[in-house]
Amino acid sequence: MNTPAKKTPPSLLQSALDDFLNHLAVERRLARNTLLAYRRDLTRLVTYLSEKKIDDPRQITASELSGFLGFLATQNLAQPSIARTSAAIKTFLKFLHGERRITEDPNMLIDAPKPAHKLPKVLARTQIQQLLNVVPVEEKLALRDWAMLEMFYACGLRVSELCDLTLQDISQVVSAGVLRCIGKGRRERIVPVGGPAIEAVQKYLRELRPELSRDPKCNRLFLTRRGEPMDRVNTWRMIKRYATLAGLNPGKVSPHTLRHSFASHLLEGGADLRVVQELLGHVDVSTTQIYTHVDRRRLKSIHRRFHPRA
Repeated sequence: MNTPAKKTPPSLLQSALDDFLNHLAVERRLARNTLLAYRRDLTRLVTYLSEKKIDDPRQITASELSGFLGFLATQNLAQPSIARTSAAIKTFLKFLHGERRITEDPNMLIDAPKPAHKLPKVLARTQIQQLLNVVPVEEKLALRDWAMLEMFYACGLRVSELCDLTLQDISQVVSAGVLRCIGKGRRERIVPVGGPAIEAVQKYLRELRPELSRDPKCNRLFLTRRGEPMDRVNTWRMIKRYATLAGLNPGKVSPHTLRHSFASHLLEGGADLRVVQELLGHVDVSTTQIYTHVDRRRLKSIHRRFHPRA
């Protein structure tokens, strides 16, 4: 009789990573996609270190981490991706230090590079209208797409926030014209919803969603033709498709482009920066301030076009 092979226990480093990810999920309550990004970036680190026979967090050195970041640069990773990975490693090291699994100061082990701050891509108001106009609302499935696009631009939602909307969430939109949104870090915010978005959602609820629904227990608002909840990938594809139909560059139109446009157009219209911060769900107003640079760029463009001495 064959004795079943014993499973190799995880290394101290892998166990530390598992504990860290559990800490992020349970105590910090990070969103699923954020957790996946941490897992992906740090698993890459653990694999790299394991190949160098480093299986204990106490063996990690500044030299090894520097070598890992150099290795990433050879893998054709974009600088923002390397910066994100570096920041994830620093957070992981701080956790290990707090748990007394390493004695070295994390700040001495790694100096996380700051990602270059690019101005967000923003659509002009006329381009937003082009995007909405190409949705063939006479086709039933397009009613869902129209409602999703209207909600993106009306509320400045992140793609995960929109996909996670439930029937309960939307009932308040229809009755009171406001959306209670749960964003990053489980932080709640209230966002007003305009008439066109409410109209689009009501039409979708009335004429299409009952047909799409397969599972009475599924309370997600937006469903695929198979009755499954819409996800990030389906949503991205949908937006790219309509961007192409509208004659826009699909590489420059995404769910976040609509969020950026929402914020930029509010500021262009004279909205207070702190109000826009609240509507976007930003913890720090400095995150919102980048949109003021977009608005300044627009003003400079107008100045150059119309001022005789520009």
